[in-house]
Amino acid sequence: MATESTAVTPLTLPVLPLDDEVVLPGMVVPLDLNDADVRAAVEAAQAAASTGSGKPRVLLVPRIDGAYAGTGVLGTVEQVGRLADGDPGALIRARGRVRIGAGTTGPGAALWVEGTHLDDAVPDPVPGHVTELAKEYKALATAWLRKRGAWQVVDRVQAIDDVSTLADNSGYSPFLSTDQKIELLETTDPVARLKLATQQLRDHLAEQDVAETIAKDVQEGVDKQQREFLLRKQLEAVRKELRDLNGEKDGEESDDYRARVEAADLPEKVREAALKEVDKLERSSEQSPEGGWIRTWLDTVLELPWNERTEDEYDIQGAQTVLDAEHAGLEDVKERITEYLAVRKRRAERGLGVVGGRRGGAVLALVGPPGVGKTSLGESVAHAMGRKFVRVALGGVRDEAEIRGHRRTYVGALPGRIVRAIKEAGSMNPVVLLDEIDKVGSDFRGDPAAALLEVLDPAQNHTFRDHYLEVELDLSDVVFLATANVLEAIPEALLDRMELVRLDGYTEDEKVVIARDHLLPRQLERAGLESPEVTLDESALRKLAGEYTREAGVRNLERSIARLLRKVAAQHELGERKLPFTVTEDDLRGLIGRPHHVPESATDPAERRTAVPGVATGLAVTGAGGDVLYVEASLADPETGAAGLTLTGQLGDVMKESAQIALSFLRSHGAELELPVGDLKDRGVHIHFPAGAVPKDGPSAGVTMTTALASLLSGRLVRTDVAMTGEVSLTGRVLPIGGVKQKLLAAHRAGVTTVIIPKRNEADLDDVPAEVLEKLDVHAVTDVRQVLELALTPAENASEVRVPAAA
Repeated sequence: MATESTAVTPLTLPVLPLDDEVVLPGMVVPLDLNDADVRAAVEAAQAAASTGSGKPRVLLVPRIDGAYAGTGVLGTVEQVGRLADGDPGALIRARGRVRIGAGTTGPGAALWVEGTHLDDAVPDPVPGHVTELAKEYKALATAWLRKRGAWQVVDRVQAIDDVSTLADNSGYSPFLSTDQKIELLETTDPVARLKLATQQLRDHLAEQDVAETIAKDVQEGVDKQQREFLLRKQLEAVRKELRDLNGEKDGEESDDYRARVEAADLPEKVREAALKEVDKLERSSEQSPEGGWIRTWLDTVLELPWNERTEDEYDIQGAQTVLDAEHAGLEDVKERITEYLAVRKRRAERGLGVVGGRRGGAVLALVGPPGVGKTSLGESVAHAMGRKFVRVALGGVRDEAEIRGHRRTYVGALPGRIVRAIKEAGSMNPVVLLDEIDKVGSDFRGDPAAALLEVLDPAQNHTFRDHYLEVELDLSDVVFLATANVLEAIPEALLDRMELVRLDGYTEDEKVVIARDHLLPRQLERAGLESPEVTLDESALRKLAGEYTREAGVRNLERSIARLLRKVAAQHELGERKLPFTVTEDDLRGLIGRPHHVPESATDPAERRTAVPGVATGLAVTGAGGDVLYVEASLADPETGAAGLTLTGQLGDVMKESAQIALSFLRSHGAELELPVGDLKDRGVHIHFPAGAVPKDGPSAGVTMTTALASLLSGRLVRTDVAMTGEVSLTGRVLPIGGVKQKLLAAHRAGVTTVIIPKRNEADLDDVPAEVLEKLDVHAVTDVRQVLELALTPAENASEVRVPAAA
C-alpha cells in the first residue's frame, strides 16, 4: 500500500522558469524557444540527456514577480520543432511534483538546482468519501464543460480514476488565477488537492450562474428596448405614409422635443428648465406616467408667447375717439386710460420701457353696479391700445390652484388661469379682464384672493411663478382690469394693489344716448329689423329709461328695448302693424304695458308715501347702485304695550344703533325743537324700512330716521320732493357718509328735486355730472336742526294734520 508524499532519489535538473504561469502534473504545454531562459533550460537538458539514456528533463518552476515558487514540476522534452506560428518551440510534458532544493552547477547557461521528487498516492482501496468527492468534481467539471460545448473533453474527464490526476486536471481550467494554481501545485496531499479543486470549480460555477442571470436580464432589457424602438420606427413610418396618402404635411407636433426647445425663442432660464425636462423625458420609458406629465409641461411651455408682444398704438387722440365711440360717459376710466397711454408713450420715447426688470403695466379696479359697462369696457380699452384682449371669469372661484396652477405631481394638473389667459392671448402684454373679482370665495382649498396678490402687485408680478410652470413669468407689461360690484367684498390687501376707479352709473341723458347709439342698433339686428323700419323717438327712450326701468346701468333698459322690438316684429307678422313705424312716448303703454317706476312727484298727493306724518325719504347705496329708501315711524297706543323701540325691515347692527341715536337725540332735545317728547316715554316707537326682504345696514339713514320721528311727533309732513342722507350724532351733528354720487343719481332718477347732504361731503359734488346738479337743489348741512327746517312742511300747516293715536 502506497504512503502519502513518499520521497525518492534526489534530482539535479535545469530550471525552466514560467513567468506568471503554472503547469500541473499531467499537462502538456508548448513553450517558445525564442525566450532565452526557456532555450537555455532545454539546451542544457538536451546536453545532459546526450550522455545518458531517456528524454531530456527540465524543472518547470513558476516565477511570480521575479520570485521562484518552492515547488516545481518535473517535465520531459517530448519534441523540439516549430510552433503553429512558425517560431521554434518545444513540447514539454509535466510528470510530477518536485520540491526545490539548493542550486548547483551543470552544463549550459541554465540554472541547475537539486530537487526531491514527491510521490503522491491514495490508500487502496479508495475511501468512500474520496470516491464521492471525485464524483462531485466530475459532475461539476462536466457541467462546466457542457456549457462550453467541450463534449470530447467530458469523456476524457469521466475516464480518469486516479484522484491525484483528477485534481491536477484543474490546471487546464482557464478561470483559475495564478495564485489558485500555485496553491494546487503546492498541495501535496491528493485528497486535499481534490477538495481544493472542487471548491474552486464550485465557486466559479456559482459566479458564472450569477453572471449569466445578470447578462440574461440585461439582454432581455436590451431586446425589449430594441423591439420597442423598432416598433416605434415602424409606427412613425406608417403614420408618415398615412399623412402622405391623405395629402397632409408634417406639422409642428413633432416628438423631437429637444429640437423644438432649441428652435423656440425662449428666455435663457426657461430654456435651461425645458432642456432639463427633455433630458428626463429621454431617460424615462414610454410606459412611465412621468413621460406624459413632462410632455404636457413642455407643450405648455412651448405654446406660451414668451417673447411675443404687440406694439401699443400711441395715437392718444385716436384712442380717446375709440373709447368715446364705444362707451358714453365713464369719463373717469377714459381719462385714466388716456393718461396711461400718454405716460407710456413718453417713457418709450426716452428709452425707459424697462426699468429694474419691470415694464409699465397697469392694475385698475372698476367698481360699480351691474350694467354700467365694466366688462365691455375692457374690450374697448384693448381696442384703443391695439392690444389683445382676454377675459378671466373669477366668479365663484374657490380653489387657489385656479390662480397659481396645480403642482405637476397631481393627476390632471394644469397651469393657473393667469397663465392660460396669457397663452390664449398669444402675447405677453394683453389686456386681461379679471371679471367679478369681488365674487371670489375661500374654503379649505385655499384663498384665491390671496393668490392674486402677487399677480396684481406691480412690484412683484415681473417675476410671477406659477406652481405648474415653476419658471418666472413676466406680467409687468400686462394691463389688468378687475371688475367688482361691491367694494367692501374685495380684501383690503388686494384692493391696496389696485388703482380704484368708480363707475357710479349713468344719468338719464347718458342712458338715452347709449340706447340710441348702442343698444337700439344691436337689438334691431337681433330682432331681424333694420333701422329705417323701426325708429324710437327720443321721448320714448327717455320714458323707457326713467319710468320703465330704474337702475344704475342699462341692462334692463336694453331688455325693454328688445321686448318692444319683438312686439313690433310680431305685430307686423300678424298683419296688425305696417312698417316703417316710429315708436313714440304714447305708444309704449300699448306695446309693453304700464310703467313700473312712476316718480312720487307724478302721483296724486293723497297717494304719496309722505302724505302722512312719520314718513321720510332717504338715499342709500346697494349692490345695484344708488336707490331711494323710505323710513316709516309710528307711535303705539299706551294701553296696548310697553314703551320701547321696535325696528323692522331686516336691519343691520349699525342701522339699529342709528335708530337708537335718533330717538335719544329727540328725547334730549325735544323741548328745544318744540316736540311733544312726553309721548316717547309712555308709547312704544316703531320704525320700519319697507322692502323687508332686502338686508340694510349703515349709518347714512340717521338723519332720515330723525326726520321721520320729528314729523311723527310734530304732525308736520315731510316734503315729497326732499330726500336726505347723512349720519347723525347724539348732539345733532350731521356727519359725512359715502356714495354721494350714486345717491344723487338715484334721487335724480326718482324725480326728487331737493337733496340734503352733510356739509363735509360737499367736495364730492365735483364727481356728480353737471346736468344732474342743474336739476337738483342740493343743501349741505352740519346740524340735524337744519335738516328739519328744510324737510318738514311749515308749522302753520301742522294744524291740518293730527298725530294718530295708534299706529
